[in-house]
Amino acid sequence: MDTPDATVPEPGDPSLNPAGESTQRLGTAASDGTGAGAPADTGGAAGTGASANLAALWANRRLRVIVAAAVAFVLLGSGAVWAGAATGGLEPRAVPVAGTTSTPTPTPTPTTPELRPAPAAATTASPLRTCSVADLAADSRLGDFQAQVVNAATGEILFDRGGSTASRAASVLKVLTSAAALSVLGPDYRATTTVVAGAEPGQIVLVGGGDLTLSSTPTGDESFYEGAAHLDALAEQARTAAEGPITSVVLDSSYFGDPGWEPSWDRKEQTDGYMPEITALQVDGDRDDPYRSTSARSDDPVARAGAAFADELGGDVTVSVGTAPAGAAVLASAQSQPVSVLIQQSLIVSDNALAEMLARLVAVEGGSGNTFGAIEPAVLAGLKEYGIDTTGIRIVDGSGLSDNNAVPPAYLTKLFQKINAREGNLGVIFDGLPVAGGDTGSLSYSDRFTGANSDADGAVFAKTGWIDTGYTLSGIINADDASTLTFAVYALGDVGDNAKQAIDTITTGFFRCGNNLSNN
Repeated sequence: MDTPDATVPEPGDPSLNPAGESTQRLGTAASDGTGAGAPADTGGAAGTGASANLAALWANRRLRVIVAAAVAFVLLGSGAVWAGAATGGLEPRAVPVAGTTSTPTPTPTPTTPELRPAPAAATTASPLRTCSVADLAADSRLGDFQAQVVNAATGEILFDRGGSTASRAASVLKVLTSAAALSVLGPDYRATTTVVAGAEPGQIVLVGGGDLTLSSTPTGDESFYEGAAHLDALAEQARTAAEGPITSVVLDSSYFGDPGWEPSWDRKEQTDGYMPEITALQVDGDRDDPYRSTSARSDDPVARAGAAFADELGGDVTVSVGTAPAGAAVLASAQSQPVSVLIQQSLIVSDNALAEMLARLVAVEGGSGNTFGAIEPAVLAGLKEYGIDTTGIRIVDGSGLSDNNAVPPAYLTKLFQKINAREGNLGVIFDGLPVAGGDTGSLSYSDRFTGANSDADGAVFAKTGWIDTGYTLSGIINADDASTLTFAVYALGDVGDNAKQAIDTITTGFFRCGNNLSNN
């Protein structure tokens, strides 16, 4: 390293005196013996030669550095000795050196050293996964295939085919309806049917509160909806509370707005026994047979309920449609099962009427309205509680029957992670899911998870879906390697009934692969 330029005392400078001892020795060695310590300007050849030699030495850069360091050392040393003597051994302090000013040097302000940036967090390499279901995914029975599989514990996406694309989810949409109902209504909410005094003597009003499970079967005789309220008990309360004989009944179904049928639904769903008109007043989900899940529905659920109620009242009672007087006295009431039970009854067999009942109640209680158009904003608001991005989701109904519904598989895998963890009240949904190889529910049917696919029996907890334009399945897999997966599979388009078996087969593939599932 080069030493910075500085003024260095010349050899023999009298100001060095004893402190310049080593420099004077150089000067003496090069002098003419007079002891003056400085090279003579004139003299003999020896003097001239000595001066030349000294100049040459002084020109040597290394020697200049050594001499300067020696001079500084001696000056500092003698200053320290003098200071020590003057202070009598007190704490050492700075002493001015001859020829310098006495102004103290300011103490430098400490500065925080610049910190080296912290290294970026180490990236953990994903394990090399070798279990492929590519051949199963290529099954033509799956039609327009979409799917996503996620490790429920880590959130890592193991398999993805169009997972971010929102498409019709069929009855898997009931999971979103249920999650919103738990958020907006709460698990303990019950729908209430009331009887109030009418505007005229002898008149009462039967007011529907959205309970589609209210049963026309006798008390003690369970309908398809186990634990439902019974119309005969409601009629008995009304007779007891009424002042005088009941001569007329007004039917008030205004709690839900019109229309009762979503325009995108196929009417055969009504005649084939899968979906009723959605009205706030009806009995047994408007089934012809109140004991069966699938049973033809009528064109006028309100009229059916009114006729059944009049029969329970007895006598010559007229029936009409209208609304209850404001502030009318309540004569009788009956409540549905709590939302927690209704959700499980809806999911296990994919009951459309219950799903629509829950969706409409979410809309009414959420404040967005009482029609089909009010369902989407209310359900999306209810889903917001779970902190999952709902971008791309479209909700037309509560059951998933419409082709116009759209949900990305990726939303379902995230929601099922929370369901698996039983966050909030979402454990209610888990407890209502059909189980592969179970005794009840839509995965217990004879054409689901059969043959080699029975390997996954008891390990797949999932909601089934079926409409004319597709089959779906989404839920939770307790995989063969003890990992837990969440998944969603869509088989859409021009697919046949055998799409169900193709879905079961690839789901069993997910079960066998577990966390070793490859995306290739």
